[in-house]
Amino acid sequence: MKYDEYPMLSVEEARDRILTHFQALEPETIPILKALNRVLAEDIVSDIDIPPLANTAMDGYAIRVEDVAEASAEKPVRLKVVADLAAGYVLDKPIQPGTAVRIMTGAPVPPGADAVAPFEHVEIDGDDVLIFKPYAKWKNIRHAGEDVKKGQLVLTRGTVLRPQEIGMLAALGIPSVRVHRRPRVAVLSTGDEVIDVSDPWQPGKIRDANGYSVSALILKYGGIPVRLGIAPDTIEALTTKIREALAQNVDFILTSGGVSMGDFDVVKKVLASEGEMHFWRARMKPGKPMAFGEIQGVPLLGLPGNPVSSMISFELFARPAILTMLGKKKLAKPTIDAILVDPIQRKDNRRHYLRVWLEQKDGETFAHLTGDQGSGILLSMVKADGLAIIPEELNSTPPHFPVKVMMLDWPEIGD
Repeated sequence: MKYDEYPMLSVEEARDRILTHFQALEPETIPILKALNRVLAEDIVSDIDIPPLANTAMDGYAIRVEDVAEASAEKPVRLKVVADLAAGYVLDKPIQPGTAVRIMTGAPVPPGADAVAPFEHVEIDGDDVLIFKPYAKWKNIRHAGEDVKKGQLVLTRGTVLRPQEIGMLAALGIPSVRVHRRPRVAVLSTGDEVIDVSDPWQPGKIRDANGYSVSALILKYGGIPVRLGIAPDTIEALTTKIREALAQNVDFILTSGGVSMGDFDVVKKVLASEGEMHFWRARMKPGKPMAFGEIQGVPLLGLPGNPVSSMISFELFARPAILTMLGKKKLAKPTIDAILVDPIQRKDNRRHYLRVWLEQKDGETFAHLTGDQGSGILLSMVKADGLAIIPEELNSTPPHFPVKVMMLDWPEIGD
């Protein structure tokens, strides 16, 4: 099929076609502190009660309810304090009638005790404690298994591990856990004009912003970037680099540049000769030219060469692919409702993603363009909180038009 015969897909069609080629990667076992934001590949069932023993919810005196049943402000009950119990220690002997144990929060309740009188509700008289009111059974006591019971399913396969889940694993005595492994994503920039950040500048050259922004995005969303450097605009050079990526057992290949209709745009040609190309255009701006296909079973997404187009295409297509390989199910970027302050005029019937900064005022969120919206203006991304989405069917919008904004991050707005 000739390149101009491939249909131009909607954003949703392109994303859906891409995601059919991805699935959760095989599990690996890692220490729990390295598992933050990873996805469980196993169910977690507790083999203990938490807490393992009944313990006190506050500092006070462990007592027997029946000993203080008749206690009152006018006629307090006097109990002999026979022990002092801190958290981390146990008292093996049962509490006897007419006695109490001074006890600290979290300490196991002595056998026979069935309530705890807080410090602030009692008085001390020598070796005795005075109790001024009766207590209900189990008052201020946390029961064994109150949090988690032995045999309980605590975390299910597919759970994204947040700090609270890491803490729960530690509480269960689980030092390592099975999670889906992180995808290895090759990153390759293309173009005779592209030089590395450390190279001295020369007339006609540009530094490789894409290689670094794309690698940073891979890290941000949980992948492992495998940097391949820069390939000049020849089929031979690009083919060599892609074969190098395959030799490193990558799960996904991302290139930037070389995907439009120019004479030196070689990614599509290499895809066609070394593997299979599935599509190369999406009805969006910035970022219409892409190339997606497979080489030796490894998906390859050719991102546009302009830095803004590259980053936005990554967010829309590469990001959900990486999340899928990690085992995550929530793939959509969060969106909010906002009012686009600036009017828009365009004629291309493509979905536009406008870089905006957000302002909170009078209970509403206002979106302001970050400046020049050209696909080569990387500063427009630097200043952006999100991307205002202008649907394909709207060729103009008036000032203060309601829009959806796809959030890039969740900054504090309106400072």
